Amino acid sequence: MIRFLLVPTTALLLCGAGLAGCTGVQPWERGILAKPHMALERYPLPEKFTGHNHGSREAAAGTGSAGGGGCGCY
Repeated sequence: MIRFLLVPTTALLLCGAGLAGCTGVQPWERGILAKPHMALERYPLPEKFTGHNHGSREAAAGTGSAGGGGCGCY
């Protein structure tokens, strides 16, 4: 009997703990999230060039989103 109550209670507590971390960001708090150390990529421009180069060379394998023959040509 205790096992049947323990599983749903534990699941309910875990869901409650997970939802407690969800919150909206107020407009005056968005400046903190826009700081450079919060960015996903530290140097976005070189990452974009690297991604384009990789996509144009790997397009023949079907993994890239760019078109090309896989030889690096366009």
